[in-house]
Amino acid sequence: MRVLIAPDAFGSTLGPVQTATALGEGWAEGAPHDDLRLLPLSAGGPGFLDVLERAVGGTTVATTVSDPLGRDVPAAVLLVDEPDRRTAYLEASQASGLHLLSADERDPALTSTWGVGQLLETALQEGAGRIVVGVGGGATNDAGAGLLAALGAGPASALARGGLALRDAGADALAGLPDVVERFAAVEIVLATDDLIPLLGLSGTSAVDAPGKGATPQTAQDLEGALGHFTDLLTRALPHPPLDLLTGAPRRLDREPGAGAAGGLGYALLALGARQAGAVSEVLRVTGFDVAAAGSDLVVTATGRLDWTAVRGSVVSGVAEATMATGRPAVVVAGELLVGRRETMSMGLAGCYAVADHPREVEAMVADPVATLRARAARVARTWSPAR
Repeated sequence: MRVLIAPDAFGSTLGPVQTATALGEGWAEGAPHDDLRLLPLSAGGPGFLDVLERAVGGTTVATTVSDPLGRDVPAAVLLVDEPDRRTAYLEASQASGLHLLSADERDPALTSTWGVGQLLETALQEGAGRIVVGVGGGATNDAGAGLLAALGAGPASALARGGLALRDAGADALAGLPDVVERFAAVEIVLATDDLIPLLGLSGTSAVDAPGKGATPQTAQDLEGALGHFTDLLTRALPHPPLDLLTGAPRRLDREPGAGAAGGLGYALLALGARQAGAVSEVLRVTGFDVAAAGSDLVVTATGRLDWTAVRGSVVSGVAEATMATGRPAVVVAGELLVGRRETMSMGLAGCYAVADHPREVEAMVADPVATLRARAARVARTWSPAR
């Protein structure tokens, strides 16, 4: 049997490539007669660049950027030369990822996206005519203010001290924004995310995502106010605000789908002229997933946690939908399975298998994710591909 193994990252412990390798080793143990192909995928978070480099090659430019607290960390820009332009792929989490902070350092009131701006600057200096920014797994909630400061839109003292400090930003804090927008005017920027939440409001980034990054309810409320003040400043500083095609009135960028992605990082990119595109669909396209799935008898994907948030806009849902179009079955191996059969059937999955069903198994999975994932993959392989 021809099996395509196309997983996302396995939580925060294994990246997509490591997950695919562990699944492949387990499957080979359970069904050694099968023909396996590994095709790791990503939703724009950690591992985004590894997945794309594996698929399309290109040139990796190593650099050093600031992490969410201003410390130097290694990062990279992937450059792919196309017939008519150079595309740069960026992984925002290399500079702003939650995984860069210890548990007691996580505070979205203080963290900054300055390092993501440094990645954009590197891509621009390398001659990119198209910049694709994968966002996800971020530790920030500053509406991309740090990113804009790193590009020269305003002083770091006002914009790069975290989201909460934005409430004190003065009227001239974004005086350099017109020049920054002009520098990127000829560059196509793609905000690669499937997180379509707005910046502000009850369904905005401060209310929905900040608590998972360490914010208390009061901090989340304070961040909402600070980001509201920042949007007022940016709206006044933006030289040519985009217009609604129907009404001709200026569009509210803070209400655009994806503006709240990665703590509002999407908002700053939209201000630079970015267009939003699904990260999963972009990765599926670049990796040639449709062709690979059509040439397989079974597709196996994986994720660390399959809950209601993964029903749409995730690698699992993207794989299930694309595989269904080929008429092939798709199954998922999840660290934890927190949705019922009705939800998984609606996604188009033919089978769902949890690595951990009980607290004791969760502890074992966290202690040794590779071994537990391999063992589960071997059992699933014996179910779907019995020995000859």
